[in-house]
Amino acid sequence: MEKRWNALTPEQREIIEKRGTEPAFSGAYWDHWEDGTYVCARCNTPLFSSKSKFKSGTGWPSFDDAIEGNVILQPDPDGVRTEVICANCKGHLGHVFFGEGFTPKNTRYCINSLALKFIPEEHKKE
Repeated sequence: MEKRWNALTPEQREIIEKRGTEPAFSGAYWDHWEDGTYVCARCNTPLFSSKSKFKSGTGWPSFDDAIEGNVILQPDPDGVRTEVICANCKGHLGHVFFGEGFTPKNTRYCINSLALKFIPEEHKKE
């Protein structure tokens, strides 16, 4: 069966398919604080709850936890960082960093806004 994913903009393809990174402080979600769920822009898999989002000051959406089973961590091709990918469609989301001390979980998922869509809490209840 053919997989049907959401149509992506050229900028989203650069991030999700080519492992790009959007410029800091440029994305829609780096300073976004509504209650809801951030899902994969390509396949709609729920990735992060707004409850795990925090202000890191880095210019990208930052989360200290992912929805269990919906992201995969793997060595980045640069050999230094750890890449975060969607477990469903294998799209690049960003990177995860440990030991920075931002939250008690000591984890920062640094995610590109272009790799995400936001589903407000009130829409999930309908």
